[in-house]
Amino acid sequence: MKLLVLDTSTEYCSAALWLDGHVHARRVLAGQRHSSLLLPMVDELLRESDTRLRQLDGLAYGAGPGSFTGLRIACAVTQGLAFGADLPVVGVSTLESIAAQTGADKVLTVLDARMAEVYWAAYQREAKPSDGHRRWRAVIAPALALPESVHVPDGGNWVGAGNGFAALGEVLRPRLAAQLARIDDTLMPDAAAMAPLAAQAFARGGGMDAALAAPVYLRDKVALTVDERRARTTA
Repeated sequence: MKLLVLDTSTEYCSAALWLDGHVHARRVLAGQRHSSLLLPMVDELLRESDTRLRQLDGLAYGAGPGSFTGLRIACAVTQGLAFGADLPVVGVSTLESIAAQTGADKVLTVLDARMAEVYWAAYQREAKPSDGHRRWRAVIAPALALPESVHVPDGGNWVGAGNGFAALGEVLRPRLAAQLARIDDTLMPDAAAMAPLAAQAFARGGGMDAALAAPVYLRDKVALTVDERRARTTA
């Protein structure tokens, strides 16, 4: 299976090629330059691997949650490339890609959402996969919340991961650190980490028409102030 994976959900811009289990990737700190960096990264990866877009089996993108503008960029570029090459697409959870980088089986993922909020979820690997791939199951579905709302699921051996533990650590760590085996606050969504997840999704028949691709925003009203969000959360 040959796939191209794109992610622009955070301040990083990344692209990866999955070529029959081998990953070739690029990642840069983009700031606000995702739209100008992404396609050159794709061209570079394809050229270096001597691969043409039409030789791929599909495309994948970081579906979210994440930056509103960033999610739209990755989704739109994926759609444009897929339409041109007549390829199916699949969206990959940014939070699941963080969990996949830990090497753990039970992961509490927390991503900085700005505005004093976080995107978070809890994932656990399946104990007995039916197809040989240990998929991630969402014990707590991705959500947008105040850091005070984040909690560790029941049971032990949970690992914390994501830059939310760095950005809002003064709120998260005093409550959660004792319940977590360890915390890696450096992990971020990344196309290379999404590549095997995308390959598994395609193998399960999850590929879809590019017209159906859509970001997962979670934050439905960007214009609300922090105080308004706190009031809505506690209402």
